[in-house]
Amino acid sequence: MFARKIGEITGQGVAVENKAGGNGFIAVQSLLSAPADGHTVFIGSNSTLSTNAALFKKLPYDPLKDFAPISLLSRGACVVIVPANSRYQTLKDLIDDAHKRPGALNYGSGSISYRLYSEWLNEMVGMKTTEIPFKGAGAAINAIVSGEVDFAVVDASGAIELIVGGRVRGLAFTAPDRSPLIPNVPNASEAGIPNFLAYNWVAAAVSAKTPAAIVEKLIALFQQVGAALDVREYYSRQSTSLLMTPPADLTRYQKEEIDRWKRLAQTVNIEQQ
Repeated sequence: MFARKIGEITGQGVAVENKAGGNGFIAVQSLLSAPADGHTVFIGSNSTLSTNAALFKKLPYDPLKDFAPISLLSRGACVVIVPANSRYQTLKDLIDDAHKRPGALNYGSGSISYRLYSEWLNEMVGMKTTEIPFKGAGAAINAIVSGEVDFAVVDASGAIELIVGGRVRGLAFTAPDRSPLIPNVPNASEAGIPNFLAYNWVAAAVSAKTPAAIVEKLIALFQQVGAALDVREYYSRQSTSLLMTPPADLTRYQKEEIDRWKRLAQTVNIEQQ
């Protein structure tokens, strides 16, 4: 959506390159190895911009120093899902079974962030489950569809159609309120985990070496796109909040998130890689 609108405003073609894998390292390196002229913009998630810092002893990049922030773009809640034919009708069913059989259940994780969310859920309700890592969130969702894993915490926007279509079952929406797009899925409090408010977020940034004047032009351009009515309507249909913050707010939010997930990783004894 942002690529299309930027193209309309500037009259220039905008190519979107999805650089999956490597915990986001591949995508980051693509940005940092490109000319710092503002023509390569990084659209990164909380994994690359915060949670990686909690799980890796040494990153091949600095999530704060190597980027010039443009804006926090959007934030959306997650949903706990199970296969459509799962015996778990509610989150309580899953938790009760996990308590009876510690370590027997497994969860799919498509990134470091999803692993942290799942381990946070484990810690919160006192259950022990086993991680099955996948290359990306889409692969983890597909594993639920096929019944390869018992449950997964995934971005709601990627699971809504599957829930509505009956291909997976939603057990909890990780926000204070239910999503109007999946009204039959209980919110976190209704599911018995009121403090489990897990969100994925996406931000835009460029290389820190980019000239300040170019960064300012990009900031203005992204703010213009974010103000467009059709862009806001698009995000509302995804059960995602369009945020559009000043660069300083993004940096502050990154620092808060990095500290938060470092504390959680220590609490649940996740060893840094």
